[in-house]
Amino acid sequence: MTALAASTPQSTVSPVSAAPVSISPSHGVAELVALFELPFNDLLFRAQEVHRRHHDANTVQRSTLLSIKTGGCSEDCGYCSQAARHGEAEREDLLALEEVITNATAAKAKGASRFCMGAAWRGPKEKDLERVTEMVSAVKALGMETCVTLGMLKEGQAEKLKQAGLDYYNHNLDTAPEFYGQVISTHSQADRFDTLARVREAGIKVCCGGIVGMGETRRARAALIAELANMEPPPESVPINQLVPMPGTPLENAPPLDPFEFVRTIAVARIALPTSMVRLSAGRQAMSDELQALCFLAGANSIFYGDKLLTAGNPEADRDEALFARLGLTIA
Repeated sequence: MTALAASTPQSTVSPVSAAPVSISPSHGVAELVALFELPFNDLLFRAQEVHRRHHDANTVQRSTLLSIKTGGCSEDCGYCSQAARHGEAEREDLLALEEVITNATAAKAKGASRFCMGAAWRGPKEKDLERVTEMVSAVKALGMETCVTLGMLKEGQAEKLKQAGLDYYNHNLDTAPEFYGQVISTHSQADRFDTLARVREAGIKVCCGGIVGMGETRRARAALIAELANMEPPPESVPINQLVPMPGTPLENAPPLDPFEFVRTIAVARIALPTSMVRLSAGRQAMSDELQALCFLAGANSIFYGDKLLTAGNPEADRDEALFARLGLTIA
């Protein structure tokens, strides 16, 4: 055994020595752009190294997202069919508590450890928040982690959600500061940071990511990841959404993002956010099994599963289970 090891040729060249990139504690846009520009294999190698230092390389966490109030939102997010001015999503009232419990119970039976509830609001009114806190408490009683995305929170609302047992609040930055105004005009990215600050102050974990494929540049993708990485502390959960062009929205004709560029985005997010869960979110319906496998190799370790992700399709749980079996992945 010793002789065999001694006779084995040893490479004196690092697999990534041709393109070293320094990563500072405070991530700058330029250094993340440099990561994006690494040869594809070198970037994935580096992402895998980071991933394995902080996570089980073959475990994926599963979450389910339920739209508890659909359509009629007053905001003008260019990607969203739930905006009233786009008029595509059918309006539905806030779901009954019993329906939420039924969905959460089914999700848990399929292996979901976290149940996320989304409502199409600019922000919740107090009467609506009371009903949502009941849902949070009921789902928590099932033994699941809870997450909600309700838009912008007013003073005191995050504390009420915390008291109800909320674990995570989702509020994405969506895109880079310089591109934000081309996607949304009814509120600023600073407004989103205000809500995230309220969430942190209430002791709730943060789920915060963005959307790629909206026509932004590679530098803008790097700038979004830099914003996330430089949050103090960084988000515990980082959903990376690939735009699903929805009919009737301003971005319905956005050109598709190159699949390898999407994988690069996952890899750079993993390197810049080593301890965060990086989640494959919207857009998985259109991804091949091979593309998803590359995303897991690049450091994605969380997914949304189920028939629908708010108003866009999502791979069914059985397809996910078959893919996990082929890849030897286990559910966290």
